Amino acid sequence: MSRSRQARQARRREQRRGRRWRGLMGVGIGVAVLGGGAAAGGLAIHSMGQSLEGTKLQEIKLGQNTRIYDKNGTALGYIAANTNRTEVRSGQIPQVLKDATVAIEDKRFYKHDGVDYYRMFGAAVKDLEAGGKRQGGSTITMQLVKNLHKGGRVRSYSRKIQEAYLAYQYEKKYSKDQILTQYLNGTFYGHNSIGVQAASETYFGKRVSKLSLIQAAVLAGLPQAPSDYDPLSHPKAAKARRNLVLQAMGEQGYIPMAKAKRAMKAGLGLRPGKAYTGAKKQGFFFDYVRQGLINRFGARAVRQGGLRVYTTIDPELQTDATEAIKSQLYSSDSPSAAIVMMDSRTGRIRAMQSSATYGANSQFNLATATRQPGSTFKTFVLTRFVEDGHDPYSTAYVSRPLKGTFGGYALDVQTYSHSYKGRIPVAQALLSSDNSVFVQMTIDLTPAKVAETAYEMGVPKSRALREYPSLGLGSSEVSVLDMATAYSTLSNGGWRVTPLSVLKVERPRGKPIIIKPRREKVLSDGVTSVVTKILHNNVTGGTGTSANIAPAIAGKTGTTEDYTDAWFAAYTPCYTTVVWVGYPNADGTRRTMPGVTGGSIPAAIWANFMKKVFDNPAYKCRYADFPEPQDPASLSAYSSTLTKAPDYNPEPTTTAPAPQTPTETSPGGGGATPQAPAAPAPAPAPTP
Repeated sequence: MSRSRQARQARRREQRRGRRWRGLMGVGIGVAVLGGGAAAGGLAIHSMGQSLEGTKLQEIKLGQNTRIYDKNGTALGYIAANTNRTEVRSGQIPQVLKDATVAIEDKRFYKHDGVDYYRMFGAAVKDLEAGGKRQGGSTITMQLVKNLHKGGRVRSYSRKIQEAYLAYQYEKKYSKDQILTQYLNGTFYGHNSIGVQAASETYFGKRVSKLSLIQAAVLAGLPQAPSDYDPLSHPKAAKARRNLVLQAMGEQGYIPMAKAKRAMKAGLGLRPGKAYTGAKKQGFFFDYVRQGLINRFGARAVRQGGLRVYTTIDPELQTDATEAIKSQLYSSDSPSAAIVMMDSRTGRIRAMQSSATYGANSQFNLATATRQPGSTFKTFVLTRFVEDGHDPYSTAYVSRPLKGTFGGYALDVQTYSHSYKGRIPVAQALLSSDNSVFVQMTIDLTPAKVAETAYEMGVPKSRALREYPSLGLGSSEVSVLDMATAYSTLSNGGWRVTPLSVLKVERPRGKPIIIKPRREKVLSDGVTSVVTKILHNNVTGGTGTSANIAPAIAGKTGTTEDYTDAWFAAYTPCYTTVVWVGYPNADGTRRTMPGVTGGSIPAAIWANFMKKVFDNPAYKCRYADFPEPQDPASLSAYSSTLTKAPDYNPEPTTTAPAPQTPTETSPGGGGATPQAPAAPAPAPAPTP
């Protein structure tokens, strides 16, 4: 480019700047005169430079919704900010919406430099004629500045002058498309929605990029009076306003007039979405994730930070879990059920489902609520026994009624069937779920050490397990998620992995946050191998035979006092799944389920669900069987002081009092009278 041409362009820019300032000063005089007379106009001109000297624009600081997605990237729902807002890029906003907005809000938008002098002065004249009633006059840029600049809500003639000055400055800094994009992201569209993305989801249940001409025209007509033109509450007024937008688009050449007239005859295209109805998918899991996010990032960041949260939940497995529950619990009076499945090695929660209907009565998550686990807790007793070096095959206890003082504890323990096996190896006692033997083991190990092992394996310390002999029978309350976490430690060769609900968090600005599982070695694989073989035998020939659907499954059943809770907790070399069945009475009372044991309905639900998992190629396990240990356990027989009394000789007529505590049935089981447990600790705060 020649120097002479550059000089001519520079002179033209200076001339345009001069015209802009003369126009701006003219507006200042005109508006000020209309507002307060000639003296006010002169004062406005004199003080304009001083009053605006050093004025800076303030960036919009509006909160944005946080979005939560499943493992496939499908939206589960959003956590609303104080205002429903999701910022989008220019390329995500359809041109038809940009055109509709310009046509109805600021038809000379692409021609002016931030101030439409003719329109502004005309509006001032109409204000005077109307006796002070405020007219428009603000351009899109001026409306944006009103939100950008502190104090922008104040309405006065002097404020108009200031907005005009700042709009002129703003246009020098940003392109028209940038200004229009910011405007569309920051304008109020009604129903707590700020920005076109939130508005599109509120009124049409779709992303803004998918809007049709008719829908774009509806949105473009809202900013002037969102309540008056609310298409959900005032469809006739909204249609009339929409038709004005279409008329303007036709007259200004954005669309053919014939097309505009055809569109005027159509409906509004409404389809209220989740942003309007408040609906969300996988509600119980969604709430669990939300609380975990708040714990990690703080409530403000979660509710206004515009986070994109990608979770571990698999909607297909959620459906499979629901179907598995319904296959066993199908009547209106059936008990409830909860199921949790997690990847034993990564901690990723793949299913967290409940038979309860989210939002029907409450948002009470049965998967994280606490109940007595019954004999599923015996696994912790067995694990501690092996960890301390005791051989469960060569060590025997006497299965017998325990009434009186044993090891310093007052006990009243009996089996459910009122029959006893006499001297029996620990491994066999697990298969028959013998309460008498496991109470004695708990006393020998000490309840404190049993609790310690439960904590190490994954039961949160916030559960405050009651350290009494009955602890080994499941007298303290835990959740389904707690038990899944703890049993996964056995599946994972002694590595405890914190349950993971979130994989990645994206922020509007900054690098994505990748959430990694927390892993800690708490048991040797030699110990877990011994326990796993016994629990595997329990599935093939003990109380868990209903779940014997594959070669490599290890698990334990649990049934509590008077059939109020029934459990099945089991794992494969790759996955851990726990099922609970019961009536979740909010008042703390327990309703019985006569005949329902851990080996019946819970085990059947587990089997029906895991059949789907085994058939799913995405969950193919690389291990055909449980791996052999790298560090085999060195074990020896243990001689309990509680077994030194004369061997109990069971008689066919032996009877005992009716069971009063956690029981386990078929083939064998027992009950005990424990000390009253303390009130359950609150559910631990989840972590992403």
